Amino acid sequence: MTVTVLAIFETDFRPDQSLGKIMNERLRIAAADLQDIHLQSLQSIGQRNDDLVVYISYNPKYTIRWRVVNDVPEDVENFVAQACGNLGYIHWKTSSINVFKGNE
Repeated sequence: MTVTVLAIFETDFRPDQSLGKIMNERLRIAAADLQDIHLQSLQSIGQRNDDLVVYISYNPKYTIRWRVVNDVPEDVENFVAQACGNLGYIHWKTSSINVFKGNE
C-alpha cells in the first residue's frame, strides 16, 4: 500500500505571518513523521497499487487535525485513527470531500 500524508496549509483562519511560517513548518514535519514513522507498517499490507491518502491541517485552536480522503478498508482507517489519536491529533470533520478553496 502506498501511504501519502499531505499537509494542507490553507485553513479557515489566518494566523499572522511569522506564526504562520512556524505553523507550516511544524505541519510539514508532522506530515513527514506520520507518513514515514507512524503509518509505515501500512505499506506492507494490501496490494502494491492500493493507496492511502491522509490530509492534516490545523483547526482554529491550532490543533492538528487529520482526515482520510480516499476509500480504504475500515481496519486501515481505524489504524490511522489510532495512530493520530496517540499523537494528539483530532479527526477532521467536514461536510465536503474537497477541502481546497479553488479559484472562484
